[in-house]
Amino acid sequence: MSFTVNYGTNAGKVRLLITDTNSSLPQFSDEEIDAFLEMEGTFRRAAAMALEVIAVNEALIQKRIVALHLETDGPALAAELRNLAKSLREQDKFSAGAGSTFMVAEFADCPEQREERLRKLAERGLL
Repeated sequence: MSFTVNYGTNAGKVRLLITDTNSSLPQFSDEEIDAFLEMEGTFRRAAAMALEVIAVNEALIQKRIVALHLETDGPALAAELRNLAKSLREQDKFSAGAGSTFMVAEFADCPEQREERLRKLAERGLL
């Protein structure tokens, strides 16, 4: 099981985002990180998938345990990890769309079209 961290690579960026940077206790091998990258395509989406895998493991292993003065809440941790994964996927959507903006400009040539446009905007609650 190989483990390398080079933040100049997509695999290194995935490790950084999921805080898998401790070589003595790695969460994933290089091969697993590469598989996430292959399945998802971008480092943010690959990190999101890795966090989802960690979330499933936490929910399955830790469960919710209360013993003496110790309390663990695997499902709550899993929910936070899923939220972070969702955030990374949203960031990836915005970064993928950067520089490729598509917009539509509507206009009305005559009074009838203007009235129809205003009526439709009102129906959508935009007026």
